[in-house]
Order: sequence, then structure tokens, then C-alpha cells
Amino acid sequence: MSLTMVLYFLAFLFVLWKLVDQWENKACYILNYECYKPTDDKKLNTELCGDIIKRNKNLGLEEFKFALKAIVGSGIGEETYGPRNIIEGRQDSASILDGILEMEEFFYDTLDKLFSKSKVSPKDIDILVVNVSLFAPLPSLSARIINHYKMRENIKVFNLSGMGCSASLIAINLVQSVFKSYKNALAVVVSSESIAPSWYSGFNKSMMLPNCLFRTGGCAILLTNNPSLKHKAIFKLKYLVRTHIGADDEAYQYAVRKEDDQGYLGIHLSRSLPKGATQAFTMNLRELAPKVLPLRELLRCLVVFSFRQFNNHKSTPVGDSTIINFKTAAEHFVIHAGGTAVVNGVGGSLGLSEHDLEPAKMTLHRFGNTSASSIWYVLAYMEAKKRLKKGDRVLMINFGAGFKCNSCLWEVVKDLEGKNVWEDCITRYPPKTLINPFKERYGWIDEKDSATFNVEYDGEYYKHASSGT
Repeated sequence: MSLTMVLYFLAFLFVLWKLVDQWENKACYILNYECYKPTDDKKLNTELCGDIIKRNKNLGLEEFKFALKAIVGSGIGEETYGPRNIIEGRQDSASILDGILEMEEFFYDTLDKLFSKSKVSPKDIDILVVNVSLFAPLPSLSARIINHYKMRENIKVFNLSGMGCSASLIAINLVQSVFKSYKNALAVVVSSESIAPSWYSGFNKSMMLPNCLFRTGGCAILLTNNPSLKHKAIFKLKYLVRTHIGADDEAYQYAVRKEDDQGYLGIHLSRSLPKGATQAFTMNLRELAPKVLPLRELLRCLVVFSFRQFNNHKSTPVGDSTIINFKTAAEHFVIHAGGTAVVNGVGGSLGLSEHDLEPAKMTLHRFGNTSASSIWYVLAYMEAKKRLKKGDRVLMINFGAGFKCNSCLWEVVKDLEGKNVWEDCITRYPPKTLINPFKERYGWIDEKDSATFNVEYDGEYYKHASSGT
């Protein structure tokens, strides 16, 4: 064999090795994740929630009725959590320290547990991404984590804000992109929302909803692209699709943090938000479907769609289960636990059963809407119920201000049945009934007349009457 042939052969092997090396380092694995469980002194039971709402002296009978309807319809139970300043009655005078305390309690409890069970030192972390939308102190929250754990000077750090409930998948996508430039790296994504400085004290109904829905929570996720660690992985990222319709002026205004006419700061949720969510969801699925659906399902969809067009049927949304069966793409569906209406809406579009929706609804009941971290509580429920088996595929879907819809498909790398945030209560779920106790406790509000209603008098009267005193 001539020297030229040998050189060509070596060059071919080098190119082949580079291609294999690049392909392996494009992989994105989850090694572990840890959801935050606050201490019991931060639980928001029915009585406490009622007391917190009654502190707002700007509310009249109609606003109380609206709040009752919102909470009853939310799917939220009695064991969710809130920040200390709101529980202690300081919601109208929240300080920067209140926000920092809320975040630090979550950061250090969750990250300590994540590093411990993963047997990873904070100094081993190459990439850190923190997403908290409504609180951005100086130094940044990511800098606080670096200082507390004395992380390396060359760590690649990102601090995301303003991304809303869709932020954690944006953070995952950011890590995925950084992985392309750094081999054998370890990354941590820290996902939460700051409730402490975000309480709305006005009476605009569109801005009262977040008070009723959002709760304290968070999650830390450890990821890698190191092929030598894939045997320790629990999930492998297959596809991730992000859709942003913020160029549309109406969509841009669906969820906005602003001051109301009286100067009270809060988050305005537009009446048109469900329409925008449907639009973003449809666009996202249109891009996701060809990536995740098997060929036979794509061919079937083409035949059905062509038949409908030929027979002059109206255009049907991509997510319509009568056209596309997304159960051929995934065995499990992690839906953002934004509220019962959100979960049922996505479930209806995908043709999902109550069994499929159970993890999202139980997350709402036990932990409430924890914003960007809610999808990880849903995933943890599936793991606690021992649903996740090697080779299964998990489709994640969430929404966020802007307006955004993000989705991704994970492959389960091994059978999962580890202990997690659901450990002490999973045997109680699903409960026999999800009837909200707020209706029983405060249903008397619906019977009142605005001319005679007095929240202090009526509330105290009801309390004593119901206890027999």
C-alpha cells in the first residue's frame, strides 16, 4: 500500500472519528433532578388563604366572589406553599430581602440534595443557568449560588428573567446549545419563581388571578453531554422545539407585569390568553410533529388531511386528535400545571385520557402552579408512581409570557422508581375527590348582597356559626 493511500485512509478515519465525536457531544442527558419541598410552616390551607385574601381592603363583594370562583376552579388543594412575608401579613411591603430569603431557602436546600445524591461537587459544574422571571437583584441570583458554593472562576453562567412559565425548557435549550462548544461538561439548571415581592393588592380581576394560582416551588436539574456518564443518566433529550409569537401585538400583551389604574403592581392576564395559547401550541406542534411521529402516523395524517381537504372540510388544528395521534410519539405527557383549564385544554387537543392528565392535575392539587418548575413536579409524580420505564418517551409542553410555547421529547434511559418530592404523600394520590374545600368554607359569599355584605362581620359570624360557638 502506497504512502498516499495510507494518508488518505488515516484522513478518512480522522474525519469519521470527528463526526462520531461531534455526534456524541451533541447528546444532552439528565443525570438527576430535585424538586423543592418547602417546610410545613409555609403551607397555605383554606383558612390561611381566606385570611390572606381578606387582608386586601380594596376588595368588594364581586371581587371576593371572583376570587372564590378562581380558587375553586383552579384545582389547587390545601397543602401548597407560599413565601413567609405573605403568610406573616407583609405582602404589601415586601422588601428585596424577602425575595432573596425566598430564593435562598429554595436554592440551598435543593442544590445540597442534588449534589449529594448525584455525588457531584459544586466545583465540578461547568455551566450554570438560573431562571427566575420576576426578581432580578444585584448581584444576580446566579452569582449568589456561585458565591455560596465557591464554584470555579471559569464557570459559564447565565441568569434568565422575564421568561415566565416556559423558562425551564428555555434554560434546557440554552444548555443544549452551550454543550455544542464544550465537551464532557456538567450543567445545572435552577428553575423557580419569586412570589414574595409579586403580590397584587388591587382589585382588577385580570390581575387578581396570579394571587389565586401561583405557589412557592422550584427545581434543580443536573445535565451532561459526557458520553462516559450516560450509564448514570435517567433521561436523554431527543428533540426540543420553541415557538414565540411575540411579533403579534395582541399576543405580546397576553401576560404583562404592570401597574393598574390605582398604581398597584401585578401581572395582567388577558381574556384572549387561551386563544393565544392555542395559536402558539398549534404552531409548535406543526414543527414538532414531523420530528417525533413515526412514519406510519405521518402517512395516515397525510391521507386523512387530504381526504378532508378534498371534501371541503374546514381546516383543523394540528393538535386535533382526530387527525394526529401523538400517543404514537410518546407514552407519557408532562403538561404545564397552570390550572385545570390549561391541563384540560391541552389534553383535549392531544386526545389524552384522564390517566394521561392525572400527573398534571395531582401536581396542581398538591403543589399548585409553581410556574416554570411545575413540569418537573409532574415528571416526579410519574416517577413516584413507577410509570417511567426504560425506552419510554416523555413529551413535555409548557407556555409562557411573550407569548411562548415550548415542547421537548425525552427518552427514559432506565426504569425509574426513585424517592423524590412526592415520597411522603404519593400513596394518597389520586384522592377520592378533588372537591375544593374553599367552596364549603366560603360558599356563603355567593349568597350575600352587596348592600349588606361586610367581610369582617360576615366572616367572623360564619366562623363562629360553623364551629357551634
